Amino acid sequence: MSDLFSLDGQVAIVTGASSGLGERFARVLYGAGATVVAAARRQDRLEALAAELGDRVVPVACDVSVDEDCQRLVDAASAVAGGRIDVLVNNAGIGSPAPAELEPLDQWRATVDVNLTGLFVLSQLVGRQMIAQRSGSIVNIASILGLVASAPIKQASYCASKGAVVSLTRELGCQWARKGVRVNAIAPGWFPSEMTQEEMFDSESGMTFLKTHCPMARGGEEHELDGVLLFLASDASSYVTGVTIPVDGGWIAR
Repeated sequence: MSDLFSLDGQVAIVTGASSGLGERFARVLYGAGATVVAAARRQDRLEALAAELGDRVVPVACDVSVDEDCQRLVDAASAVAGGRIDVLVNNAGIGSPAPAELEPLDQWRATVDVNLTGLFVLSQLVGRQMIAQRSGSIVNIASILGLVASAPIKQASYCASKGAVVSLTRELGCQWARKGVRVNAIAPGWFPSEMTQEEMFDSESGMTFLKTHCPMARGGEEHELDGVLLFLASDASSYVTGVTIPVDGGWIAR
């Protein structure tokens, strides 16, 4: 069974890999045997990750909202194994709560640029290579807030962008299904990250909110995304495409 989830000899790109879930995803794919091209804006953190794990981690500074950075990232990944890219994990994301009637338009545009447009640009660039090689898996990191409202937390741009990721995942999954490329998404619930740590996990009111509204009465732990990531990235999900899998302690099942 271990061979089913193996990524030995494969090349995987992970965006937003300098911290939080993205760093964890890079570690998980590395542990499964992949060479991981770790991308984020903070080069120093990527280099520290590469120094810790070894030469199968390739650090690449990249802002996914910049088209030229996306192309440079794909070029760097292609150079690793003669043009082959097997896995893309679109994890980079941002979000800042604000009432919809007051949210600055530049904040809206920045959120959509990173969470949606950057994800599409990378999927398009990598998708072309995967189509040419007739194989590949794209794993988009959506959110349960792309499936349900975030109320009472107010973050229209984040919810809208993640909802669009869910829809785009379906569309790309269907468009590329006969071309050998699978496109799926993970919708995490409340997990510790730079966006959630202070206001949710370090806050008494935030923890009360989680315990009250989550059927499992807690937030997720980082290892609880490992299995679904490996499932979608590997041949274990060879007949799965266009789906979004919630990992949320029952949040959207309420």
